[in-house]
Amino acid sequence: MKLINIKLTGLCAGIVLTFCSLGAYAAEEHVEEALKHAKAAAKADDAKEIAQHAEAARSHAKTADEHLDAGITSLDNAIAHGKQGQADMAKKAAEEAVTHLKAAE
Repeated sequence: MKLINIKLTGLCAGIVLTFCSLGAYAAEEHVEEALKHAKAAAKADDAKEIAQHAEAARSHAKTADEHLDAGITSLDNAIAHGKQGQADMAKKAAEEAVTHLKAAE
């Protein structure tokens, strides 16, 4: 039984690390878009154009942040449940993390 818990913990840790790196990549896309729009706003001369780019930048930054926060919370839950030997709950939390991390893309 103890060997199964060790294997399950190792598996959960591997899944969490994988999702964390995917989450970083997903957030990077939104951050890149936010940066692109922020740069465009900084270069623009027209007030309306500046506001439009700034709004787009803010939207991308907020989206990435909200989904990453939710994804991290789900990953924390997956870790906690995995350490407690609750495979079904750990898996559900990991699946929720995938959903949030994909949404951050």
